[in-house]
Amino acid sequence: MKTRSINCGTLVFAVLAAVVCAPAQQALRGHVQLTRNGHPMTNASKAVIWLTPIGATVEPPRQETSQIPQLVQKNKSFQPSLLVIPVGGKVEFPNHDPFFHNVFSLFEGKRFDLGLYESGTTRFVQFDKPGVSFIFCNIHEQMSAVVITLATPYYAISDARGDVTIPNVPPGRYVLQVFHSSVAPDALRAMNREVTIAPGDTSLGTFTLTETDVTAAHKNKYGRAYDRPDPDSPAYARP
Repeated sequence: MKTRSINCGTLVFAVLAAVVCAPAQQALRGHVQLTRNGHPMTNASKAVIWLTPIGATVEPPRQETSQIPQLVQKNKSFQPSLLVIPVGGKVEFPNHDPFFHNVFSLFEGKRFDLGLYESGTTRFVQFDKPGVSFIFCNIHEQMSAVVITLATPYYAISDARGDVTIPNVPPGRYVLQVFHSSVAPDALRAMNREVTIAPGDTSLGTFTLTETDVTAAHKNKYGRAYDRPDPDSPAYARP
């Protein structure tokens, strides 16, 4: 039986060549400028920018069972008001208020209606496709949140200064998308574009967003205006 000898020098060269030829990943930085009526806002946080590769498949981060994020219902609000999760991820909706809530999303992204559930109980929703889900309560009109489900690991959320950093982005072609809950959907869609990230690129540029009252007049889960609840009902707290 013949054995094949391995030239160690050739093997080392092959490994080094693979490392050298692998695309270098880089951090991309950008800036979000949020304005209203032509004036810059002092807080430009919670803008989401993401890059979806063109012609390549990437594996979004897997959500561990111990890492399921929460949208807590407390003080007639959702806390936090924004979550970004991978496709297939779950979100928990615990009710920490001393009265009932009815969480629903029927407009974009994941459509669901959790029905009435009482203080101290919780519900889970799995978000099985990419998209933006606007979350509301059918009882308390002032409650709103957003869950963004992504099929890409390349995203960032702006801080209060409007700065964003997307780490570990390899060179290539991408579709760039932007979201902010206070910006009109048409204006956000107009910002979608294809970008090419070349080796050594570090800047995404500046994104100027105009704030409007996007969710101020949303309807209830029946598509109608919110009614004033019966103040004597134990299921409904005064808004």
